[in-house]
Amino acid sequence: MRILVHDYSGHPFQIELSRWLARQGHETLHLYSAGIPTPQGGVARRADDPPGFAVEPVGDTTPVAKYDLPRRLRQERGYGRALAARAAGFAPEVVLSGNCSPQIQRHLQRYCRRRGLRFLYWLQDLYADAAIRFLGRRSRLLGRLAAPLLRGFEAETLRRSAAVVAITEDFRPVLEARGVAPERIAVIENWAPLAEVTPLARRNAWSAGQGLDGRFVLLYAGTLGLKHNPELLADLARAFRDDPEVRIVVVSQGPGRDHLERVKAAEGLAGLILLDWQPYARLPEVLASAEVLLAILEPEAGVFAVPSKVLTSLCTARPILAAIPPENLAARTILAAGGGLCVAPGDAAGFVAAARRLRGDPALRERLAADGRAYAERTFDIERIGPRFLALLAGGPS
Repeated sequence: MRILVHDYSGHPFQIELSRWLARQGHETLHLYSAGIPTPQGGVARRADDPPGFAVEPVGDTTPVAKYDLPRRLRQERGYGRALAARAAGFAPEVVLSGNCSPQIQRHLQRYCRRRGLRFLYWLQDLYADAAIRFLGRRSRLLGRLAAPLLRGFEAETLRRSAAVVAITEDFRPVLEARGVAPERIAVIENWAPLAEVTPLARRNAWSAGQGLDGRFVLLYAGTLGLKHNPELLADLARAFRDDPEVRIVVVSQGPGRDHLERVKAAEGLAGLILLDWQPYARLPEVLASAEVLLAILEPEAGVFAVPSKVLTSLCTARPILAAIPPENLAARTILAAGGGLCVAPGDAAGFVAAARRLRGDPALRERLAADGRAYAERTFDIERIGPRFLALLAGGPS
């Protein structure tokens, strides 16, 4: 088959799937957005890549205007047209696309429908609900007026797909309520590439370069957007400000990072270390420098937004401390794996208490780290996951 895989964000596990498909003898083109500011995973061609594999950016490198809705809509229209044009140049037999808005999906879906091709919607989040929350923060009336239009547009795009690949069973009742036929819904949970995120020593070239050797590092690496409360990270820095060995390290950019910069300057939080995005090739070193890896997600995200950083963290053999809604799949995964501690996102005191518990209990940290890595090794094997996607791409059940 000629397979087009589109992942707007350029996440590493989607690219791992594309490489696996190419190794099975399928000509596979993997596309991602050139305008995403966060590091993309594994997009450079490798010496051992199969001959049928290619990976390319789409669109220009103008950063996505994530919080400027009119400008973002214009960017997405242009991106969608460029994406459909590149698909036409490749002439796939089947398309798998996700991690983007329904507007972008619709452009690619229309291309597929005109040519009688199967379009599989890889559902990572319900974008309409997120957009409604965003608009509601500005105007409750605007949010209420936009809700039926946005949900209707997204639901129609989902219904028109040959299949919807959801990342959690929690999506199934919502999809069925919005008119997606049950037989068109498949659930395949996300994973992380085990071979790319391996446990390393805490003392490494990156940690030495950042002056972190010998420190007790609680590290957050990832987006700090509307679904994340950066004050939880500031609370940790305040709680440990009198412990000279502790560093709260945040690797991020954007509004949440800007907030932490202001807090650090105003309160003199010397133990709060704020860093820009790091190259993907250095991610294993970055994560390995930590004693504890952090994850946060706001209550309004509910069950639908599943932070992939949690899955990456499980691969590192480091314990996770998460402030995530208990009903969210990420929280359930951490607890099922035995890979960390979870508190409710509104429980700042509990978040700090759990951090202190991990700080003072090396045996607990070691057990959580080992159990998390063991779970990843059992669960994230691409040789088990890949055939399920291949079956769907070929038109059968997963």
